[in-house]
Amino acid sequence: MTDHVTRLLSQDELRTANTLFRGTLHVAPATDEEWARSTESYQPDRTLGVFDTELIGTARSFDSDLTVPGGARVPLSAVTGVGVRADRTRRGVLTELMRTQLEGFADRGVVAANLYASEGLIYGRFGYGVATLWRRCVVDRRRAVVRAGAPSGGEVELLDLETAKTRLPEIHDGLDDDRPGAMRRSEYWWPGLYRQLNRAEAPVKTVLHHGADGIDGYVVYHTSRPNPADPAVLRVEEFHARTPDAYARMWRFLLSVDLIDTIEVSEMALDDPLELLFTDPRAVKVTGVEDETWLRLVDVPAALAARERGDAEVVLEVADPILPRNSGRYLVSKDAVTRTDAPAQLSMGVDVLAMIYLGTWRPSALASVGRIDVADSGVAERADLLFGTRVAAWCGTFF
Repeated sequence: MTDHVTRLLSQDELRTANTLFRGTLHVAPATDEEWARSTESYQPDRTLGVFDTELIGTARSFDSDLTVPGGARVPLSAVTGVGVRADRTRRGVLTELMRTQLEGFADRGVVAANLYASEGLIYGRFGYGVATLWRRCVVDRRRAVVRAGAPSGGEVELLDLETAKTRLPEIHDGLDDDRPGAMRRSEYWWPGLYRQLNRAEAPVKTVLHHGADGIDGYVVYHTSRPNPADPAVLRVEEFHARTPDAYARMWRFLLSVDLIDTIEVSEMALDDPLELLFTDPRAVKVTGVEDETWLRLVDVPAALAARERGDAEVVLEVADPILPRNSGRYLVSKDAVTRTDAPAQLSMGVDVLAMIYLGTWRPSALASVGRIDVADSGVAERADLLFGTRVAAWCGTFF
């Protein structure tokens, strides 16, 4: 027990919470103009506050859904805006926030929660595990030549930012991404993207690709050249393609933009085939691979049942000290997920289960570093088959 009070914040308390959160990032409070725009990102009744005599910690979320292996979607809460005032850290405030928030998710029937972690040591103890990865790449425009056999694609349409704002939400929804890790973008997500793009030093452009069945891809970019002597950089902020035609045609467009030396892409799926598009694969340089989303399974049996499973069977034991209703043993097979009293063949924390859930990490790899206890090597191989996926998991929606 603590002497803190944790509760949902009212509308007139949200600005104080925003100021507290920005302070944890060493950012000045929002101006009146900035706050007026920021309010669009706050879903009602989704912001928590912890109080002693005043607000000392906050966390918020917005509703979405998560695409799981096999293409099904489950209710998701996207967690953001988490912060504890500097003079109240390491006193159980964050633990109180996370516990209250997760219990609230469970009570509402949420199956999973997602977040982007500012630090890698924080969220594992609350049951979150690294579930998707992304890579950052730089393309040498002068060396990048598209292979002759690549798809030619259809027509492209260039939009300015203000026009794109009215069209992108519907277009993105229409792309119907079935990649594991993808999430639906709610009305509370889009204003954050627009605020980010409005800070770009050059005009932001959006290119739509028109395929045989309508718009099947888009890319959002802007340019950067801080000093006249510096190389000109084209920065890709969003790249989504549903078809090979859209993918190849939009890259042809980006390479055709004049007065550009390099193209930077900061949020790419690990299995994005960009290097293979060009005659010289070394035109693409990978500059980093990082954790993307951290996943928390709020309802373990519902999450396991929702995803596609391979042709294998294992008994796994899950430990979840924060949401003990998840703890126990599950017989997981291609056809069913049921609770069981049979001896465990794999044992893991709920954070580790989140790491294998979307297929990013193989159970055998986690067992090899002591993250999963296994009865024998054979069961680890069966678990690899059970939780394997056809494509790399990727969210592609930063929040």
